Amino acid sequence: MLVLDLIGVAVFAASGASAAVAKRLDLFGVVFIGMVTALGGGVVRDVVIGAVPPLAFTDWEYVTTAAVTSLAMFWLHPQVDRLRRTMLVLDAAGLGLFSVVGALKGVDHGVPMVGAILVGMITGIGGGVLRDVLTKEIPVVLHREIYASASLLGAAVIVASTHFGLAKQVPMTIAIVLVFGLRLLSLYRRWSAPTPRVGSTSG
Repeated sequence: MLVLDLIGVAVFAASGASAAVAKRLDLFGVVFIGMVTALGGGVVRDVVIGAVPPLAFTDWEYVTTAAVTSLAMFWLHPQVDRLRRTMLVLDAAGLGLFSVVGALKGVDHGVPMVGAILVGMITGIGGGVLRDVLTKEIPVVLHREIYASASLLGAAVIVASTHFGLAKQVPMTIAIVLVFGLRLLSLYRRWSAPTPRVGSTSG
């Protein structure tokens, strides 16, 4: 789980650093945005459930992975930009992993079912929301694409399975694959959440 968790951290750090590079931030800005994207959701989760200090502040592997990945993106972003599809696949995998692990951590800390599902979603999407806010963008999860809803669904599946006393391993795998598959399918089919119809006014 630690290895998978660190892979997710690296993927989200690359996502954040790439967004910072696109905004033409300096070295510190790129590393900072990358680290916030990778660790932000987990920090918010730990604060919400009372697991303080947050894991990102006590386990050096998380901070180091996020920082090194962000530095690599600063220097290698032209080459990485060519791997956009690969990054989207890894991002979808990271979303599934973080959503499920976050929900389980909520359950382990005694958070009720609905709260644990929201904790899972916050873990999955929190870093991306912070990234978009810091780079002056409307968070992607609020205005297009199937992202937050996929995270919410995966978190709900794993929380429901623990409520019914099922072993964690199989439901975890199912929930992660569900988030991963739904995210990729929505990208392939260009699905997005409904938006309000705004009529034009005359005169």
